[in-house]
Amino acid sequence: MTRIVTAALMALTFLTTAAVVSAQDSATMSKATVSAAAPINLNSVTSTQLEALPGIGAKAAQRILEYRQKNGSFKKPEDLMNVKGIGEKAFLKLKPYLTVADRPDKGGF
Repeated sequence: MTRIVTAALMALTFLTTAAVVSAQDSATMSKATVSAAAPINLNSVTSTQLEALPGIGAKAAQRILEYRQKNGSFKKPEDLMNVKGIGEKAFLKLKPYLTVADRPDKGGF
């Protein structure tokens, strides 16, 4: 009887752990898939869109928008590394999700 209970508890623990890991992986994958499918334009992105990117919270999003307002449009995605708190390592994680284009309200397309 003890073996059956132990086996049942082990199975339940395994299934619970697998479900939690699967849910976390699904959330991460869907976020990455959505962002990679349609890269965001650093010159027109909103704070909410920035916060959807991996590793970007509310404070980092605000610093990015302040940098853009103070310095003008980003010329290339790598310019994001000029924002305080965005180093090379963080940028390399974000790079697949980013693009740079003229802002329509600034005479672009």
